[in-house]
Amino acid sequence: MLVANRGEIARRVFRTARSLGMSCVAVHSTADALAPYVAEADVAVHLPGTAPGDTYLRGELVIEAALKAGADAVHPGYGFLSENAAFARAVEAAGLAWIGPPAEAIETMGSKIESKKLMAAAGVPVLSQLVPDEVTEAELPVLVKASAGGGGRGMRVVHYLEELAGEIEAASAEALSAFGDGTVFCEPYLATGRHIEVQVLADQHGTIWAVGERECSIQRRHQKVVEEAPSPLVERLPWMRDELFEAARKAAAAIRYLGAGTVEFLADDSGRFYFLEMNTRLQVEHPVTESVTGLDLVQLQFEIARGHELPAEPPAAVGHSIEVRLYAEDPANNWQPQTGTLHRFHFPTPTTSFASPVHRAYVRRSGDDVPPLLRTQESAPWVRVDSGVESGSEVSPYYDAMLAKVIVWGATREVAAARLAAELGRAEIHGVRTNRDLLVRVLRHRAFLDGETDTAFFERHGLEVLAEPLADKSTEELAALAAALADAAHRRTTAKVQGRLPSGWRNLASQPQRKTFAAGDSTYEVSYRLTRDGLLADGDVTLVEASPDQVVLEVGGVRRRFAVAAYDGLVCVDSASGSVALTPVDRFPDPSQQVAAGSLLAPMPGTVIRVGVSVGDQVKQGQPLLWLEAMKMEHTISAPADGILTELAVAAGQQVEVGVVLAVVQVEPAVQEAVGQVEENA
Repeated sequence: MLVANRGEIARRVFRTARSLGMSCVAVHSTADALAPYVAEADVAVHLPGTAPGDTYLRGELVIEAALKAGADAVHPGYGFLSENAAFARAVEAAGLAWIGPPAEAIETMGSKIESKKLMAAAGVPVLSQLVPDEVTEAELPVLVKASAGGGGRGMRVVHYLEELAGEIEAASAEALSAFGDGTVFCEPYLATGRHIEVQVLADQHGTIWAVGERECSIQRRHQKVVEEAPSPLVERLPWMRDELFEAARKAAAAIRYLGAGTVEFLADDSGRFYFLEMNTRLQVEHPVTESVTGLDLVQLQFEIARGHELPAEPPAAVGHSIEVRLYAEDPANNWQPQTGTLHRFHFPTPTTSFASPVHRAYVRRSGDDVPPLLRTQESAPWVRVDSGVESGSEVSPYYDAMLAKVIVWGATREVAAARLAAELGRAEIHGVRTNRDLLVRVLRHRAFLDGETDTAFFERHGLEVLAEPLADKSTEELAALAAALADAAHRRTTAKVQGRLPSGWRNLASQPQRKTFAAGDSTYEVSYRLTRDGLLADGDVTLVEASPDQVVLEVGGVRRRFAVAAYDGLVCVDSASGSVALTPVDRFPDPSQQVAAGSLLAPMPGTVIRVGVSVGDQVKQGQPLLWLEAMKMEHTISAPADGILTELAVAAGQQVEVGVVLAVVQVEPAVQEAVGQVEENA
């Protein structure tokens, strides 16, 4: 069996395939040659190139790889070619089994425009569709949406009529790049809707399951971040469930669906809901459904493809499951994707692939109309990590920035949220900035715990607050001290001579030892001495223990433990108060490494797709200067302040590496002088 995909979903499908006795074939781009999923496959076939359009989106190359490797079947995963009807037909024409729905169903639902017409005819409630050129002021705001694909690409919210044409053009260009189809349409935009979806499974014998609902309302850039089953809204309005399930079954029946799919709806707080789209594939968030039902949805995909019949009814959901998507990104900086080496990627609790059978065991108290009481065991595994990376992996700019999905199960929603927040907080993730702290803050937020989880969650509760690091300034200061002490211990253990002497030992000490670290926008100068009486440092701090990888400090009578990991140019300190990434500051920096003031550096490798200014232009703070495309997303490089653009080092179509100078803005008060210089040069 070949998985026509990469990363996390390839590993996920391999896991089930192996449990069924299958051999696994991987395809990989040049950039993915050392990825974990490639190493886990029985055989792997190289697709030369790095861009998706040259590799994973080349259906003919994927089929050729399957035949070359001797595969019997192709599983598409999600994304890439998973909802490409032509690819499904080509797989079957090559004599391979297609582990997915019929090509006709994919084709019907592949166009959001046509699928909405079909759903309306089938009696499924839909939002009215608007013709882009005919949108009026009264119909604003509207959502411009790609007809093909998903994942938030090709989507724009428009509040002002004069911006509509430009946003349609931008959405169309993004959709064409991502999906090969630039068709877009408009629909009314519900700023505070609930995103609720129903997992369906349909066999070849006419049975259609609605396997519970999921809520995926907390999103960024129209892409889901937190997903859970069941939906807190539906739990509050239980009459909704039967109506949602009926609508989902109607949708599946209308297109003679087979296999696993998801029918997505947008709902308001009153319980009214409208069809959004049907994803004719496995969803990223399918593990939460598996956690509460004990099902293996990938195994069911295989069984349906073999012609097996589903039982009359699906198993009932028990308990609550929450999934978060852990991304390599900086939420506080416009969700900017991050790249680099993931030095360490470790979660403390032993994980499981699927829900433990104990999750399915429950009893109801006689005569009480209450939810089931679970017979849980604390030793039962309840954490699941579906990841495409491991310690040492390189996070490249070529593909989606998701590192892993972290899923927990709990008897109640409150327990699941607390468990997941704690698991994320204790994880060791070194080398790449992630959205981990944001996820923990969301899971512990009072509004989230109360089930108030609509699509405007970040706007309502302030992204700038939710994106703040868990570690406060005092924790960063202690982390810097711990890093300095761990470094001193490392030097002692590796010293060639006199290694048993205390660090910095002098007969007549006159000055403390000093080390400087940067953490974000803050700089910490650590000043300390290790004497026969112990540690001398600022504040009420006592050193209990120090080794190269662990420092224990007693602060104000409270003992705190810091795990320290040092890498080239980076020190990561993990503690119960949060994780801190420290950059050692050179005492004598190399002048050749400095860049001119006002330089705009490439935040990641990518392609310059558009330039909006010329040398000599006067620019305003926040004005877009140029646009980069990386990690399947468009990123705007804006002016840091009012000034004159004195240098433009790139052009449209140019590939750039992280850290290169893109442009230089000479900021005021030197603007007039720069203008004169530019005019002289002209």
